[in-house]
Amino acid sequence: MHKPAPTSSCENPASGFTDEMTASLPALRRFAQSLCRQRDMADDLVQETMVRAWSSRHTFQPGSKFRPWVFTILRNQFYSTARKRSRLTPWDPEAAERILIQQPNQEEGLHLHDIEVALGQLPNTQREMLMLIAGAGMSYEEAAIATDCKIGTVKSRINRGRAAIRAIIDGADALPEA
Repeated sequence: MHKPAPTSSCENPASGFTDEMTASLPALRRFAQSLCRQRDMADDLVQETMVRAWSSRHTFQPGSKFRPWVFTILRNQFYSTARKRSRLTPWDPEAAERILIQQPNQEEGLHLHDIEVALGQLPNTQREMLMLIAGAGMSYEEAAIATDCKIGTVKSRINRGRAAIRAIIDGADALPEA
């Protein structure tokens, strides 16, 4: 009598895809929060990314790297949404006052706030690379794939971004050149 072989994630592509999606969630949330700077918007962005990734799972090439693929979806979704919002309504200053959150009083919280402020002053390309590498834990190669640029460009943006953050935190009068 022939017994059916147990199925593995290799034999069931949907299972492996689901596992990859689940494993990517924490890093996607951190990256989305760095882009949106608002937790609710970041959660919505991650949710929309998961929906789009799931509906496009047939386009994912087995054997290729999943994280750059899904981070590219998140990044594209963020910029598409930002373009749509910029056409719809301007930022409401009264709404901004209602959403401001008081920062913690602990010293670590103050240092984290300094870094967040410094990140906010960086050009988008440098902030994005820092968040992909340091925030999401991607390799240089994965970040290069996700942003469609060369590894040398990734390294350069990381180096300039780190130097700029140090200069901002140290109170330099002028930022290093971008």
